[in-house]
Amino acid sequence: MSGYVGRFAPSPTGPLHLGSLATAIGGWLDAKTNHGRWLLRIEDVDYPRCVAGAAQHIMHTLQRFELHWDGEVMVQSQRNSAYKSALTQLTQLGLTYPCGCTRKDVEDLQGQRQRNTTAIYPGTCRQGLAPGKTARSIRFKASETPVKWLEFDSGEQQENVSAQSGDFVIQRADGLWAYQLAVVVDDIVQGITDVVRGSDLSDSTGKQIALFRALQAEAPCYWHLPLVLNDAGEKLSKQSGATALNLACPVAEMNRAFKVFGLPDIAVETPGQWLAEAMPLWANYRGERAFKPPSKAATGALGRPLPPKD
Repeated sequence: MSGYVGRFAPSPTGPLHLGSLATAIGGWLDAKTNHGRWLLRIEDVDYPRCVAGAAQHIMHTLQRFELHWDGEVMVQSQRNSAYKSALTQLTQLGLTYPCGCTRKDVEDLQGQRQRNTTAIYPGTCRQGLAPGKTARSIRFKASETPVKWLEFDSGEQQENVSAQSGDFVIQRADGLWAYQLAVVVDDIVQGITDVVRGSDLSDSTGKQIALFRALQAEAPCYWHLPLVLNDAGEKLSKQSGATALNLACPVAEMNRAFKVFGLPDIAVETPGQWLAEAMPLWANYRGERAFKPPSKAATGALGRPLPPKD
């Protein structure tokens, strides 16, 4: 086994669909072509959106496609104490504050903005709650110093989170833990070295790197894969009408998912045979897309650039 540790982290809001399968296949193949581990995490921290029995259905689906994970399954709803501990650590560092703003307050303050973009929080409560306001959520103080991280296919990236996102919520008004905090705490605990996920999550990376740095942890390398789109050109999701995978025809579904990467059909009978045939194809696909550093001296053990220094 190498030092590579990847993960698949679905939310149990329903059965897996074709977009989920493409991400799972990409992550599994990337881990296995690097002789690494592929972990499973059930991200049910937003439990009002979760569907009863969905987590078990997800695990059954992965087993049907022979996408076997390594080790125990991590379940976010069982990790409240870990997230509370991280919040305490950030608060002791002076990096959090209570916020009394509603989402509408933030949007009203932001005014006109580009369609489909998130309002940037202007720091209204950073110096204390306004008269008449009560604490609703807890926000992380974003630094104006840009954070840096590695993208597998494009090398070093950076973002000024303060300017591009503003101080962001890490504990919600309903008391639930925000995705950004939970995923970082779990990636640290699981020792994740490589995050392979859909490109729809790329705009979360800067916030997550800021939390990695604040918690004095090394961030993974990221690879944001192309998305499966519906007929309208929208990301395939439950909200856009994605249907559940056909478990009776796993190889056909795997070939459909492989097309998002521009890779060919594989004519075999079982998912295990499919995965074995797919591994060399993925290795070539990965090699073609890997960022080429300027010199071998700047390359890490797994053929990636060395982590950037802030």
